Amino acid sequence: MDLFSHSWTALLEAVAGTPDDDFEQPSGCTGWLVRDLVCHLVIDAQDVLITLVTPADTAPTVDAITYWKLVEPPTGEDPLDALIPRLATAYGDPRWLKFHLDDVGSAAGRAAGLADPDLCVSTRDEVLTVGDYLSAYVLEWTLHHLDLIAHLPSAAEPPAETLAAARASLEKIAGARFPASFSDSDALLIGTGRRPPTDAEKTALGALAAKLPLILG
Repeated sequence: MDLFSHSWTALLEAVAGTPDDDFEQPSGCTGWLVRDLVCHLVIDAQDVLITLVTPADTAPTVDAITYWKLVEPPTGEDPLDALIPRLATAYGDPRWLKFHLDDVGSAAGRAAGLADPDLCVSTRDEVLTVGDYLSAYVLEWTLHHLDLIAHLPSAAEPPAETLAAARASLEKIAGARFPASFSDSDALLIGTGRRPPTDAEKTALGALAAKLPLILG
């Protein structure tokens, strides 16, 4: 839960510190500008709030790792994916997006800090403990932090400890370790298809290269 708070706080601070002009820059999510990514984060924060107040009275069906499913790469035809850029545009001035994310995102952070980690909650037709749910989101926040700064070289990177935790989660999902020569950021970016491996990196990946990219849904 501490890692959830650390990764989420770092991401909120990174968004708050992003100059308004940079909201028109591309993000690391294919087809999305920074403003679209920030709008998606508003929806993610709402999902956290909804899930934390949706208790379940059955045993967990997934944990922090099996919560993530491997899916096909997005085609751009998903209605929600198409809705995000329109919603982001509707905000107009980036300060309103920043304000909304800070407002809802801060509430999600407070709710996470107050939640019982052993409580079971329901989301996406699955049941898991609050602790596992928040642990799963460390991977989500860290990847989106990398997406935010993909084309913003002066922006702050995710905290080292959350990068390491996100890498460990992705390795468990992959069922294999990334080469020790890969930085945590490179392992996450290459592992999820956010950038292709170089020839040398592909050689280092060995058999794991055939499993990539890991598209999480």
